[in-house]
Amino acid sequence: MDNVSLKVSNLRTHFLTRRGIVKAVDGVDFELRRGECLCLVGESGCGKTVTALSILRLFDSPPGKIVGGQISYDGLDLAKCSLRQLRQIRGKDIAIVFQEAQSALNPVLTIGDQIIEQIKLHLPLDYSMARDRTISLLSEMGIPSAKRVLSYYPHQLSGGMKQRVLIAMSLSCDPQILIADEPTTAVDVTIKAQILDIFHELKASRQLSTIFITHDLAVVAEIGDRAVIMYGGKDVETAPVSEIINNPKHPYTSGLIECLPDVSKTADRLASIPGTTPNPIEMPKGCAFHPRCPKAMKICKQQEPPEIITSKEHKVSCHLYT
Repeated sequence: MDNVSLKVSNLRTHFLTRRGIVKAVDGVDFELRRGECLCLVGESGCGKTVTALSILRLFDSPPGKIVGGQISYDGLDLAKCSLRQLRQIRGKDIAIVFQEAQSALNPVLTIGDQIIEQIKLHLPLDYSMARDRTISLLSEMGIPSAKRVLSYYPHQLSGGMKQRVLIAMSLSCDPQILIADEPTTAVDVTIKAQILDIFHELKASRQLSTIFITHDLAVVAEIGDRAVIMYGGKDVETAPVSEIINNPKHPYTSGLIECLPDVSKTADRLASIPGTTPNPIEMPKGCAFHPRCPKAMKICKQQEPPEIITSKEHKVSCHLYT
């Protein structure tokens, strides 16, 4: 455990709704090692964002509830610890960059006030020191005229600048773990590349342990060390990124790779995985992916696949390997 920053074991987060129990996360296991970038990958609705929110219990409760599993951090189970303990960890030890910066920032407070408030909450700094730290962080994120931006409101900044502000805010208290929930989804290609460069630099300079959530395997190949492929609220394959890209084991992983755009192909249409992600209230029996799987067998429709370790760093849940 010395090299492990965070360990998630059999995590299950459910939402009680009028239509039934939504099993958004239903048995997820992974370890985040010190200084690595671990990518959670999958289509919308596979459970990756709820997994991340569960780590800090940031979902509404009710209707959401962690019904099983452990989230081990620094000798503490975050799934069961008190809210007082959790509030001391949120933003300070474990920080999160949300997907939609416009929604995450308070529209009636200036950029400076929002970041300074978080710094003063967790660190023993006066206003002047917190202000200087904020300016330094904004400059580090590549925001020009950082001192002037302190007095700006969120609506006065572009989408890319707001995303940089969120990253600066998440780093304001020197966290050990950073969770990034699809931070490049709502920006254009140029800004996307710049934000990925920021994460590269943070990894090199701060040795941050990062959980990076994305649906884009091209981003995974560029930034990740290891990847957890998620489907139906479960982790179906975990391996180093090079293994995931070059030697995928699960048919779902192979399908995601085939969907990547390739300029060398002359086909008129991009490849796609047939069907849609399953309804989390009415999950298919057996393997959740079998209705869409080109290699589905009879057993796939009857029994949930066990976890198979195919090599030291590679595990997969699929009946093809039983």
